[in-house]
Amino acid sequence: MGKIGIVISREYTSRVKKKSFILTTLLVPLLIGAMIAVPALIAYYSSDKKDRNIAVIDNSRVVAQSLENSETITYTTVSEALGAEIKKDLGSSDKYYAVLEIGELDSLGNAPLSIFANEQVNMSLQEKIENDINNILRYNKLKSYQIPDLENVIHNVQVGSTLKTYQVNEKQEEKETSVVSYMAIGYISSFIIYMFIFMFGSMVMRGVIEEKNNRIVEVIVSSIKPIQLMIGKIIGIALVAITQFVIWIALILIILFGVNSAINNKQTAKKIAQQTIAANIPTANQDALSITEAITANSADAQSNTENNVVQDNAEGSVVQTNTEETADPEDNTLSTILSTLGQMNIFGIIATFLIFFVLGYLLYSSMFAAIGSCVDNEADTQQLILPVTIPLVIGLFIMLNAFQNPHSTVAVWGSIIPFTSPMVMVARFAYGVPTWQYILSVVLLIITFLIMAWLSAKIYRIGILSYGKKASWKEIGKWLRFKD
Repeated sequence: MGKIGIVISREYTSRVKKKSFILTTLLVPLLIGAMIAVPALIAYYSSDKKDRNIAVIDNSRVVAQSLENSETITYTTVSEALGAEIKKDLGSSDKYYAVLEIGELDSLGNAPLSIFANEQVNMSLQEKIENDINNILRYNKLKSYQIPDLENVIHNVQVGSTLKTYQVNEKQEEKETSVVSYMAIGYISSFIIYMFIFMFGSMVMRGVIEEKNNRIVEVIVSSIKPIQLMIGKIIGIALVAITQFVIWIALILIILFGVNSAINNKQTAKKIAQQTIAANIPTANQDALSITEAITANSADAQSNTENNVVQDNAEGSVVQTNTEETADPEDNTLSTILSTLGQMNIFGIIATFLIFFVLGYLLYSSMFAAIGSCVDNEADTQQLILPVTIPLVIGLFIMLNAFQNPHSTVAVWGSIIPFTSPMVMVARFAYGVPTWQYILSVVLLIITFLIMAWLSAKIYRIGILSYGKKASWKEIGKWLRFKD
């Protein structure tokens, strides 16, 4: 083991000291963290927070009195003459952002809508105004049927059932699970294994080709057996991969928790502001609030409003104090939800499974990559020989994608047992629960296959590293395998 240890030490130290390794180790977590955090930050900060005062000319005579102000829109009813004057001053005055004209109702209860602004109205604002008015028109249309207790009827017919999933273990303990989160963890883990096996396996192959071209290998094999050199190179690069992976995980978690903390602090400040505003701004018409809620709220919201909303009368009108938890934007909680579900998962089991199948999968494929590198003089000649190695990897990736839809299908089960595809598929299936016998069988077969392939690769490697001048054909490789030790 002494000579192998020297090779391992050389392979490890020579690579971790390279500038490329240091830069990659630091930059990749930033990129991965950005890929996860940036969408959540974009969704949070790109939401429309600007308060706009919109003048409303209501020719329908049923909409304006029911329009409800929101955090971003304040509706002000004006006459047609005043509206025309406001249109002229849109470019020079900051009092009004736009003028909204509501036409007369037609026979179907619809009204033409037009908005005039000094700039292009964004999509979210347009959809917000359309929804507000359509809700009122829909309610007005329902009122024409003279249904008794219409508002309660609308509340009662709304449904919003959400299916929660629970896993019952052998001890009859119920544990709530999140399918989407498990899918995300399984997909990311499987794809990382695929990427790492290919990346670090190719690193082994390039290292063999480089030493072969520099004729360094001729000096090395004079004092160490080829099989020892190959094993030392494989293990040394494996330690490089594990070192890089551990650093990546630590940095990514730091980035994600930092972003989550920033969003939570921002959200807390927003909730306090919302509560203060809701407690002090009077609404001109309580019917407007009930109409919009009746159309848009689901049954869960209706129950929450009944329990949590407090209506107080004063000299100015009705003051509505709403539960601020119900008004939080869904986008604000995206990253918080992802991180909170980690506590529901078998994190240690997922990490252990990832490491076991990553290490064994890497050892299996890197031994084959080393054999390929010993058969050629330059990387361009590896294309034909590398194809049989990469095809099982790609097949495993496709089976892994199918395993998310049906993790216990025949294809997924066999894909997680067959050694050449199991590193990707088993990690994807593990989150859904894998029978113990399948897990053990997969690991045992992977170890046995690695030992067999390492033995065959060593027979190719010991002759290939000293062969120069041309790329070895499959026929020649077959002869090398038949040579006796």
